[in-house]
Amino acid sequence: MHTPVTIIGAGLGGLTLARVLHIHGVPATVYEAEASPTVRAQGGMLDIHDYNGQLALKAAGLMDEFHAIVLEGRQALRVLDRDGTVLLDKADDGTGGRPEVQRGELRQVLLDSLPAGTVRWGHKASSTRALGEGRHEVTFTDGGTVVTSLLVGADGAWSRVRPLLSPAIPEYVGTSFVETYLFDADTRHPAAAKAVGGGMLIAPSPGGDIFAHRESGDTLHAYVGLSRPQEWFAAIDFTDAAAATARIAREFDGWAPELTALITGSDTTPVLRPQYALPTWHRWDRMPGVTLIGDAAHLTPPNGEGANLAMLDGAELGQALAAHPDDIEAALTEYEQAMFPRSSEATAFEGGEVQGIDSEHNTAQALVNMITEKGL
Repeated sequence: MHTPVTIIGAGLGGLTLARVLHIHGVPATVYEAEASPTVRAQGGMLDIHDYNGQLALKAAGLMDEFHAIVLEGRQALRVLDRDGTVLLDKADDGTGGRPEVQRGELRQVLLDSLPAGTVRWGHKASSTRALGEGRHEVTFTDGGTVVTSLLVGADGAWSRVRPLLSPAIPEYVGTSFVETYLFDADTRHPAAAKAVGGGMLIAPSPGGDIFAHRESGDTLHAYVGLSRPQEWFAAIDFTDAAAATARIAREFDGWAPELTALITGSDTTPVLRPQYALPTWHRWDRMPGVTLIGDAAHLTPPNGEGANLAMLDGAELGQALAAHPDDIEAALTEYEQAMFPRSSEATAFEGGEVQGIDSEHNTAQALVNMITEKGL
């Protein structure tokens, strides 16, 4: 089968691209490995920035739908020291330009905006190959294939499209997150709920940090960051929830109990999320008929920008293709020339989804100073 625009991956970036193409009358098909939109949880909160993610949603014509899913008050930010001392308590005054939404709800907004059949579920790409003259073939794990005159890799960290353009492989950055959830927090976990407050909590320290967000439905979603080698985590049996949370909590001995409760009080089995990154200045030479967006192009440790950049990539690529309907290469060149420097510059600390704190900012007071200076 031959299709004009083939997008691999139905994440936020790929769906934004498909939506922008749709409103400009450009047909596209999205192939997604997952069997359905609801086969797995879609992650936690995202702050959608007025300088990138919201620009993408405007280009997609979805600002009203976006505003309808914003969770009010979630831009509030608290920074606590390990003993529970409040170092910063910033209310959500509605002027931060970073309204919070649930990732799954935002993805559904994008899915609902596309014509039926745009996304082909249960199609996991296994390999890709160039056929010449800008045409490419994608092979799926079920043996099916598709040939396309424009292939876009929106398939994340372990992209099957990236090898067509670059030999780069993501490398472990030395830090992993352990993800936990506490449900009905105000009644079942009141001390932890009070510590988190109405929005986001950051409790940083060298080598180990606790982040948490108040999501919808009285849920606390925590990410515990530890700078340890992968072998250290491999020795923990994460299928044994009680043993795993106890082991992780031991790394925070002496911390305030309302903070360690975000680990030990988890109502779900903890999930290990190792963090990987591509080289900061990852880029490639222009190759006919193929490009990358989002994490496939510029994977970094979580810094609050990943989803926003993926959506802006998708929107700008869609706009470029619509502006150059008879010259795909001109469109891809225009997109990549803007995307490469933008993604490289975005690796600096920003407040947002789940924060990575580098060695320069590895104390609570330094983080407070930086947040205050940036006016976050």
